[in-house]
Amino acid sequence: MKPILRVEALDAGYGALQVLWGVSLEVGEGEVVSLIGPNGAGKTTLIKAIVGLVRSRGGGIFFRGRRIDRLAPEEIVRQGIAVVPEGARVFPEMTILDNLRIGAVVPRARARQAETLAAVFALFPRLEERTRQLARTLSGGERQMLAIGRALMACPELLLLDEPSLGLQPTLVKLIIETIHRINEQGITVFLIEQNVHFSLPISHRAYVLEQGRIVLADAGTALLQNPHVRVTYLGV
Repeated sequence: MKPILRVEALDAGYGALQVLWGVSLEVGEGEVVSLIGPNGAGKTTLIKAIVGLVRSRGGGIFFRGRRIDRLAPEEIVRQGIAVVPEGARVFPEMTILDNLRIGAVVPRARARQAETLAAVFALFPRLEERTRQLARTLSGGERQMLAIGRALMACPELLLLDEPSLGLQPTLVKLIIETIHRINEQGITVFLIEQNVHFSLPISHRAYVLEQGRIVLADAGTALLQNPHVRVTYLGV
């Protein structure tokens, strides 16, 4: 499958601290690819590097064959990449509708705003019921829905999600994972960081394990669920 995202021998970090060491991975067009690993492994740093918030020190990042690790974050968004950061960050003093509209910042997204908004409301009917409600009044699950919806308003070809189930009760985790599957079925490629491997790996075409800043395993999502190292380290069995 042709890769939409390719990370090649990436080194990255903060100041004197190097976090990523020679990380290489691919996300094929139309896939859901997961990245799992313990806290502090460098997963969020990788997401930040892809969207231009952390600069590479070596290697490169390519989107549809074009190198992007030297571009400004806003230019990377224009290429067709959107991110849902860890923690369901929304604008608390703005309404749900205004939060969503802010997501349609790039020209192609503005032109399709009404169509995309309808698609977001089809995914998350609860948001449509509360369009005038301030984001700060939402529950944790509703804020995550809003954060995902806002990213979708950018009409991305590649959606990056950083720990979308963090802090959510199991029923909401299941809803979020099912929604990610539906988003992928609609033609959007997904790169998913998700510690809840029970939910993330079954919907992933492929997955990688990142430990201490290095890729240590790669396989089909369901195959990794049966891997002895994954079962001991991430499932406790």
